Amino acid sequence: MKRPDTHSELTNPGSLPLTRRQFLRATATTTAAGLAASAPFVASPSVLGANGRLGIGFIGAGGRASSHMQTVNYLKTQQNEPLDMVAVADLYGPRLRQRAEAYKMKTYGNHRDLLADPRVDVVCLATPDHHHGYQAIDAVKAGKDVYCEKPVTHWRQFDLTKRLAETVRASDRVFQLGTQGMSDSAWHQMRRLIEQGQVGPLIHAECGFFRVGDWGERGMPIDDPNAKPGEDLNWEAFLCDAPKRPFEVSRYFRWRMYEDYAGGPSTDLLSHSLTPVLHMLGVNFPGKVVATGGMFRYTEREVPDTFNMLIDYPEKLTLVVMGTQGNNYDGTGSRGSTGRIPILRGWEGSLTIQGKEIVFIPAEGAKKEGQRWPIEREQNDVAYWKHFLDCCRTRSRATLSTMDLAYRVQTALIMGMQSLRTDKAAKFDAQAERIVI
Repeated sequence: MKRPDTHSELTNPGSLPLTRRQFLRATATTTAAGLAASAPFVASPSVLGANGRLGIGFIGAGGRASSHMQTVNYLKTQQNEPLDMVAVADLYGPRLRQRAEAYKMKTYGNHRDLLADPRVDVVCLATPDHHHGYQAIDAVKAGKDVYCEKPVTHWRQFDLTKRLAETVRASDRVFQLGTQGMSDSAWHQMRRLIEQGQVGPLIHAECGFFRVGDWGERGMPIDDPNAKPGEDLNWEAFLCDAPKRPFEVSRYFRWRMYEDYAGGPSTDLLSHSLTPVLHMLGVNFPGKVVATGGMFRYTEREVPDTFNMLIDYPEKLTLVVMGTQGNNYDGTGSRGSTGRIPILRGWEGSLTIQGKEIVFIPAEGAKKEGQRWPIEREQNDVAYWKHFLDCCRTRSRATLSTMDLAYRVQTALIMGMQSLRTDKAAKFDAQAERIVI
């Protein structure tokens, strides 16, 4: 099947267009089918019922959900993926009806009603952070497979994160977190090199995320400045377990600016950077986390725009995680909204990425030569969805971003937020599986 060569082929009337960045990712290098079939990190179990159609339901109808709808529609219409877009749920009526009309889906004002629809086999969760955990648990218990946007939970919901991990683990449901960068084969190639002893015992690593943007009017526009709670806007359901507050139009439409519903770069962005690094390092839960930062540029919001943390792991290594939304230079020569290229340091050398190659730099005194390996596959968001759907059909739990990995990532990020807010080190009691301040 031909890759799209125009922007319009991935755009539907009534839906938000893909950004140039999303478009380039969606059409990068290979077709989704070719990537999913040939990438060495993709599981290939025997296919059972591969011709059976999957019914996809979307919980959330905002900008991120629109991108997922475009991707799924592309798989269906351009790659003949056997699936149907059957239902969408959202708390805001105008947005809900717009998406439903664009893709001919049934509408629901409540996610539980969507989960009760027998035509829905798979759900995509693209809602505010503090809804993810509850909706994912409901979906798993309803027998649905789950694609959940990052972060997997809100920064104050460690107990819910733990409960979700236990729920997924005890089920036969397929789960994938929306850290689509995991479709890049570099992280899986580098993990294999580490497992083969290329760098020796690990001791230090660094990563981060740098961008410019305040998530105000530019990043999260207000759909209707005159919107009010009522039949078309369910404010009480939006609040969920957050503190009960009077309705504010900015809080509803620009929820990423407020700590009740989001975490700023700590959880909204750094999950993208931390997920592949923890996958490569193969570490479990942190031993100790300390964090610094604050609102250094965008003072009208409540969440930090700058966030940095040090994570010590019981495996005897430290991970440095850096980030700001006040400047987009990542220190590697690239510009734009980007994650800092990771550096993984061991006793015998370091691994990083330069251009389209994985690079090994020997440590001083090490008896190894420098080496380079080509990156086999670039990030491809369409392939990421394709692999997830293949897992749903074959009942493989080997998605590219599992719940167990999400649990470890989110625990570290939650510890970082708690450290920042209390100005204390956050420690993890591994035996009791709890955070201690």
